[in-house]
Amino acid sequence: MTTALQTTSGHAPAARLAPGLLAVAAGTAVAFALHHLMPVVSALTVAVVLGVLVGGLLPANTQDGMRWATRSFLRLGVVLLGLQLAFGQVLALGPGTVVAVVVTVLVTFCGTLLLGRLVGVSRGLRLMVATGFSICGASAIAAMDSVSDADKEDVATAVTLVTLFGSAAIAFVPALGGLLGMSPEHLGAWAGLSVHEVAQVVAAASPAGAAAVGIAVVVKLTRVLMLAPMVAAVGVGQRRRGDGTGARPPIVPAFVVGFLVMVGVRSTGFVPTTVLDIGQVATTLLFAGALFGLGANVRLAALLRSGRRGLVLGALSTVLVAVVGLAVLAAAGY
Repeated sequence: MTTALQTTSGHAPAARLAPGLLAVAAGTAVAFALHHLMPVVSALTVAVVLGVLVGGLLPANTQDGMRWATRSFLRLGVVLLGLQLAFGQVLALGPGTVVAVVVTVLVTFCGTLLLGRLVGVSRGLRLMVATGFSICGASAIAAMDSVSDADKEDVATAVTLVTLFGSAAIAFVPALGGLLGMSPEHLGAWAGLSVHEVAQVVAAASPAGAAAVGIAVVVKLTRVLMLAPMVAAVGVGQRRRGDGTGARPPIVPAFVVGFLVMVGVRSTGFVPTTVLDIGQVATTLLFAGALFGLGANVRLAALLRSGRRGLVLGALSTVLVAVVGLAVLAAAGY
């Protein structure tokens, strides 16, 4: 993992990183404060929107620190995310639900890539959207970025889209679930299969009660487990497409391996509840800081120029994952 004194342009003294780190800390603090005032809005959503709004106003000396924070915080956040899931929780879902997760992720990922080509968005953007919408939002986008050649504008745009459509699903999923007469367990499983971020899944399942939230989180985190094989598959493809010059991307980045190690640690049953609670808060803080940095790299003019097709792809991918999730749950006997 990148050391604390390294930036994207090489090694730099800590003083050079300090302005950007302070900006990220301030943005994260404001995001959490606004989330506290409006709990229905995720701190991660606030962080990326805040970054977009203030990014062009920040002084140039914040760039190195924000680049370092974005890269490092996202990777460490993915590692700590592993503490939220144990392998036993996945097995407890039963084979039908596990198969439903795998099918939903694969169909949504491949279908979004195809839809992106038909809509006419760049290869990098359609890969980022396919990853974020099929697996686990911004954390999956960050992991896939490490083995892809997508530019930073594609990455930031995909994070914006996954935030926008995932937030819309918070209202859409329980409303449609109620119209369809879903049981709490059915609605929870569907939310876990079709909503993008973990926080958004909790919010979408909450109107149906604790039982819905419980199964929604486990189903969602089982989707997160698909991160490692999907990143590995794309990493292999990128290496095969390489022209023999420059550094070859890793097949599986070290932080994705770290995520699996943390799942294994959680699975032992020896991790104290206090440590798990601290890890969950730390994960949210890291992702909020990283998303503020990503948002700050977005320029609204550029986003608006390419945004129409991206919005179309985001809408189509959201419909795809929702429909596929409903279909596979019906096949699994819900």
